[in-house]
Amino acid sequence: MTPPRVVLDSNVVISAFLFGGPPARVLDCALAGAVQCFTPVPILDEVRDVLQRPKFGLSPAQAVALVEEFRDLCQVVTPAEKVRAVPADPDDNMILACASAAGASLIISGDAHLLSLGRWRAIRILSPAEFIREIC
Repeated sequence: MTPPRVVLDSNVVISAFLFGGPPARVLDCALAGAVQCFTPVPILDEVRDVLQRPKFGLSPAQAVALVEEFRDLCQVVTPAEKVRAVPADPDDNMILACASAAGASLIISGDAHLLSLGRWRAIRILSPAEFIREIC
């Protein structure tokens, strides 16, 4: 059986690297091959930029190394579709567009705007904890 195709929101990846918990378990699941991960370049850039903030205490080299690990875990996709499903937070539309381009069945996010959708088209939107309970 083919593993589910998923898109991880940047907040999940950042939380996994910095704080552990369910977001880190999501990455562990992906590393184990239980899911196939997809990401667009803007998410990689966002993760890198956030990890380089002084308050997190990582050097630029450490931040880049973590982003490289995440990139190696994912297939990079370039969404062609412009999505306007989240007017309250237009940046969230990138996650939806990526999921559509990747043919994903799941989005894993901690973002309230995305989670409130519950589903977009045929794509389910789960929190990391929900994902762990249901999938991994």
